[in-house]
Amino acid sequence: MLRTILKYGVIAGVVVGGFEFVTFAAFSGMPPQKYGMLIGYTTMLIALSAVFVGIKRHRDVDRGGVIGFWPALGVGLGISFIAGIFYVAAWEAVQSMMHMDFANSYAQAIIASEKAKGASAEALAKLSADMEAFKVQYANPMFRLPMTFVEIFPVGVLVSLVSAGLLRNSRFLPLRRA
Repeated sequence: MLRTILKYGVIAGVVVGGFEFVTFAAFSGMPPQKYGMLIGYTTMLIALSAVFVGIKRHRDVDRGGVIGFWPALGVGLGISFIAGIFYVAAWEAVQSMMHMDFANSYAQAIIASEKAKGASAEALAKLSADMEAFKVQYANPMFRLPMTFVEIFPVGVLVSLVSAGLLRNSRFLPLRRA
């Protein structure tokens, strides 16, 4: 089981990390805000398809075609955890290699968005103060690393739940014997 988790976790992590590098290189830094989340979460779902494949392989090869919900969920969460670690490492590498100041870019985008909506001077002053506090927090790796991990791991939990629910039924995509 550990071997399956590591193998498919690394595959998912390399895919999500690779897409992260390609995306930021293609946009020469931060992608436009309206596309960034779509690209990011689509990439996560593609990479986390390794959860489904890993659970199915574990069910069919290691467990003789039968797996319960909880063991399947455990495999899925393990794969998601490994992928999350790769995602965090890739994010840190992208920021370093591209000399990005994500916190500043993010803060400016949020403030500009609120200005465009016609926010009052008081609201903008409060938002600016909040964004300054965010920049200070984001500079701390003990804040930034878990925050980055939490971007991908809930997606992995959802994929793991769905995959475990489907694959606990041995008649769902059964192993084909030669």
